[in-house]
Amino acid sequence: MIAGEDHVDVLADHSVLLAIPAFLPALLVVGVVVFIAVRDRRGDHDDERPDDAEDRDEELR
Repeated sequence: MIAGEDHVDVLADHSVLLAIPAFLPALLVVGVVVFIAVRDRRGDHDDERPDDAEDRDEELR
């Protein structure tokens, strides 16, 4: 070999294509879990309000 020349034989370049089926379902599950968590977190503020807090708000008006 001549100095400075590297000879590389690329036999296959499809590792990313093989990884997509493995990671896609995991990413979908994570997305659904995050979506549900954000949706539930936004909806909880009105549901957990105690009844006496509503009475106090009416008295202040």
